[in-house]
Amino acid sequence: MSRSWTHWATSRDLVALALPAHDAGTGLLGRNLGEAQRGGPFVLDPFDAYASGLVSNPNVIVAGSIGAGKSTVVKMTLDRALERGRRVVVIDPKGEYAALAQAHGVHVVALGRDGWCSPFPSNDRESRDLLRALVASAQGATLKSDQHYVIDEVWQQLDSPRPRRVLRALFELLHVHLASPTSTPERSVALTLYRFIHGDLAGLFDGDDEPMVFAGQLVVLDLSAQWSSNSFSVAALSAIAAAQQIVALENGLGYLVLDEAWSLLADPHALRWLQGSWKLARAKGLSHVLVLHRWSDVAAVGDVGSAHRERAQGLLRECETAWLFRQPPDEAREMAVALGLHCREERYLSALPKGAALVRYGAHRSIVRVRPDERDIAFIDTDRAMRAPIADE
Repeated sequence: MSRSWTHWATSRDLVALALPAHDAGTGLLGRNLGEAQRGGPFVLDPFDAYASGLVSNPNVIVAGSIGAGKSTVVKMTLDRALERGRRVVVIDPKGEYAALAQAHGVHVVALGRDGWCSPFPSNDRESRDLLRALVASAQGATLKSDQHYVIDEVWQQLDSPRPRRVLRALFELLHVHLASPTSTPERSVALTLYRFIHGDLAGLFDGDDEPMVFAGQLVVLDLSAQWSSNSFSVAALSAIAAAQQIVALENGLGYLVLDEAWSLLADPHALRWLQGSWKLARAKGLSHVLVLHRWSDVAAVGDVGSAHRERAQGLLRECETAWLFRQPPDEAREMAVALGLHCREERYLSALPKGAALVRYGAHRSIVRVRPDERDIAFIDTDRAMRAPIADE
């Protein structure tokens, strides 16, 4: 008897159906992160994926409920990147990356405690854009036209070459307006700059000593002291800008990890600046890694249909690589809407076991079981005797 084939399908058809046809893995080389559901070792590096044409940008999102395995896969990814000589900067709001730093012989740096850093890049236009974002974020309101004018004018008055203490120099040019009996744009900008010099943000991005110089492949910036304060988004924004300079120092490839990323996405002024940074990721050889713990936090960003929410969801959709761990049904629905997931992918999210993820890389999908090896255990599980072999958070 002869077999008659009645249906034909190509890989393009399977992708359109959102079937995990690539579960044999990515085909990339390197230390694996786990096992594909229907294949062997699963290897995924955003830069290698970009070079091979699997994705169109190196930005990554890692999301899932608490205890699902997010922190584990992030730390494993970073360890493999460090092995290959790439630079890594972690913005750590809760002090969760100390073990990774210790494994690589690095001391965690706490801004304000160990020194200060300058967030301003060498590019004059980028520096002014950052200054506008900092002032708007700190005052909690969009800059008015007269404030934009003041910032441009006072920036032009800075000495050349630019002083190392930029915020201090700007404040000294404007502080005379603090005595004004009426509200003026100069006074409002001066009051905001005061916070960086003498107020609640003092010591983070201005100081009497020389700014810190970050050396080595791994830098962990501890912002736990600012995590519970209203100034966290401003501190995180400045730290990200400083971190981008750190990664760019050697003109190589690097990772910038932002844990608890929702807190920055919730700030419309920081988010607008971050959008511009996102678009330069390829040009700067930088992979932004956003770690989100509760998807409902992102869903709460801005009103439904608002420009703020659309901007936040657009930023997340632009992450070509996504590690999506287990979500409860209501959170899975929000994630599916935000990322444009297929209904089948949404069902996967609620059914995934602990330590497994739906991994999206470009048009491809894989179901992956994260498998830490003996080296990984040293920095993902500090209490091995009390935990299962697969670490969670």
